Amino acid sequence: MNTRILKLKKDLVEIRPEICTERLIILTQAYQRYNAYPNIMKRAMALRDILNQMSIYIEDGQLIAGNQASKPRSAPLFPEYSWDWIYQEIDEFEHRASDVFFVSDTNKEIMRRELKYWEGKTLKDRAVVMQSDSVMQDKKVGVLGWEGNVTAGEGHIILDFEKIIRVGFGGIVQEAREHLNALSKTDPDDLRKEAFYKAVITAYEACSEFVGRYVCLAEKLAEDASEDRRVELLQIAENCRAVAVKPPKTFREAVQLVYFVQLISQIEANGHSMSMGRMDQYLMPFYEQDMKKDVLSKEEAKEWIECFYLKLFSIIKLRSWSHTRFVAGYPTYQNIVIGGKNTEGKSCINEMSYILLEALGDIRLSEPNFYIRCHENMPQKFVDLMVKVIKLGFGMPALVNDEVIIDSLMDRGVSKEDAFNYSTMGCLEVQVPGKWGFRANGKTKVNMLKIMELALNGGVDPVSKEKTMKDMKDLTEYKSFEEIMEAYNKAILHYMELQVSADNINDLAMEELVPDAFSAGLVEDCLGRGKTVKEGGAVYDMISGALVGGPNVGNSLYAIKKAVFDEKLITLEELKDALDHDFEGVLRERVRLLLQNKIEKYGNDVQEADEMIKEIYRVYIENIFRYKNTRYGRGPIGGNFMPSTVTISSNVPDGGRVGATPDGRKAFQPTAEGVSPMHGTEQHGPTCVINSVAKLNTRQMTGGQLLNMRFNPATVQSKEDEAKFYALIETFFQKKGWHVQFNMISTEVLRDAQKHPEEYKDLVVRVAGYSALFSALDRITQDDIISRMEYEL
Repeated sequence: MNTRILKLKKDLVEIRPEICTERLIILTQAYQRYNAYPNIMKRAMALRDILNQMSIYIEDGQLIAGNQASKPRSAPLFPEYSWDWIYQEIDEFEHRASDVFFVSDTNKEIMRRELKYWEGKTLKDRAVVMQSDSVMQDKKVGVLGWEGNVTAGEGHIILDFEKIIRVGFGGIVQEAREHLNALSKTDPDDLRKEAFYKAVITAYEACSEFVGRYVCLAEKLAEDASEDRRVELLQIAENCRAVAVKPPKTFREAVQLVYFVQLISQIEANGHSMSMGRMDQYLMPFYEQDMKKDVLSKEEAKEWIECFYLKLFSIIKLRSWSHTRFVAGYPTYQNIVIGGKNTEGKSCINEMSYILLEALGDIRLSEPNFYIRCHENMPQKFVDLMVKVIKLGFGMPALVNDEVIIDSLMDRGVSKEDAFNYSTMGCLEVQVPGKWGFRANGKTKVNMLKIMELALNGGVDPVSKEKTMKDMKDLTEYKSFEEIMEAYNKAILHYMELQVSADNINDLAMEELVPDAFSAGLVEDCLGRGKTVKEGGAVYDMISGALVGGPNVGNSLYAIKKAVFDEKLITLEELKDALDHDFEGVLRERVRLLLQNKIEKYGNDVQEADEMIKEIYRVYIENIFRYKNTRYGRGPIGGNFMPSTVTISSNVPDGGRVGATPDGRKAFQPTAEGVSPMHGTEQHGPTCVINSVAKLNTRQMTGGQLLNMRFNPATVQSKEDEAKFYALIETFFQKKGWHVQFNMISTEVLRDAQKHPEEYKDLVVRVAGYSALFSALDRITQDDIISRMEYEL
């Protein structure tokens, strides 16, 4: 990492995140000015106004232009999604336990003035009044986490970056104009499409104007710059001029255009997980061409990629505190994936794969979220580099398995060619770049442990006292374990229906109120069909939420089966008493220790215990696919729901809604994350963990399957250690594991970082399907990470 990159990184890490009100002001004025227009046109014209009026700057030393807000690491506001929580939390943002944002007094005044306009006009307002009584009742209980969809946007998509670098902004305008000119003024269906095409043209012409502003800015800054910086600024101006309308011709131009597309997609809409797909594949032709022309060196290409990564880190997002607790650490989940194999089974790893990975190891920040598609034919040189970067200890790259994911996608109707071109998105979810709708996995969380608690308490929530289900018994009334399993499965089906209902109601509101013309221009086949993504424009459209706390549910039900029914170590009455009193007292603590230590747990390669985890997911997996989303029958392949265990950091707040459980977990403690074993229950090392995880219904979990592991870095030092470490990964993937990621950092370092955060400003850790600055996390989430088992080889 050279001096330029070191300074840019230091400057970014030391910035205190703020709130920027520019988008709020411009958007509010635009919605008032264009109120008579169809929503798709109104939003496109609002985007045009934002891009034309927002502040722009080019950081000193930076080689890439483009900014999201008036300052780096400042969050713009998206009041069209929701405004009430922003207004309520204005004075609290800078006092949060994590994800702190500073707000100037001037901006507080602006927010209080401008936000009032949005009362009764937002996406959240619409969704809430449409939700069922049962869904709204659950807000008091805590099984479903669906509000993130409407308060923070949906995102979770990969635009067609291959297309934009092939045709440029002007190419999208031309294609939309051709479709517009071909419409019949007497055909009602064509008349419905007219506003869509006009909106796409408006949005993409605005992109060209936005890029043009940086041409002028760079040239102006060059006038007073030092000679070296003057040359760089004029290069920036030339790069921007080249891609303002037309496609890029050089590597530098291609990287600049990719960043503008990534940036604008996040200025347009509030969703995170706007991902960039297989960058090594679509940048390689430009790199190869420029290398042959001797106008680019490997070192220069790497420097540009590192500048690109730092620009991604500069993008930030504001969420409500209730949502932040589920996604702590300022994540934006801007995902890049490299590697993979083609349909002939040959490795796709190229020289750009190495450059992108080396740059990641230099930067070591929480964005981009970086993945490698692993398979059996990876070059040893690349494997060595991959392990070396993992050893650096910042939780990336994370790894996914071609051997199971490609088959899983084809099982769902994805063509072979598209399945082999899959990319990771967001945390670790997958989709086909440029062909999939929003939210292949996303915001909605299903608290499985809370569902079990309700099923064991007569359908009544012990905390809120709300009765959510009929025909459920109290724990002491069940006569057999089979009866308990039947009740649990019935409860899962009940909440599955509520999840689908809540998601579809949200989607109906999003389709009408927040259509996205810019994103639609880069998702096949929106332009061909004359539809936005939400109307069914994508080739594929399958969505999922995330199942939270599954390992705890399996361990708990297995404990009931073994301790009560099989071995009769305790009675249901004794268990009930211990749970109701959070294991307080000597006798109840004995029950807890029995449950925790005498009953086998998932993660130790014990067949019966592992089978129970598989069983508790079975009913959800077998039934969720029959539910349709709002795009079903409107064009896309799929149009349904999928299962997933991508929990983000929701294991902390979801656990905070659940009392003591039969696995020996104390009340309101975090649950396990993803399909990782519950902290402290893995007794026989990492090999047993991967054996247990590999027994699950992984191929059916098309929405993603998350495994977190933490290793003591002292155990992966020598070449022999590295070989053993990769052998563990290789074995896991041979057993059809979906995903694995590593924190390679010691407990001592994490404890010291808690005590002295000022000395660890750039310490990055893996939280769940993403990494975050450790100092940005609240104490509970930090403790949750520290409590994860520290494996040794």
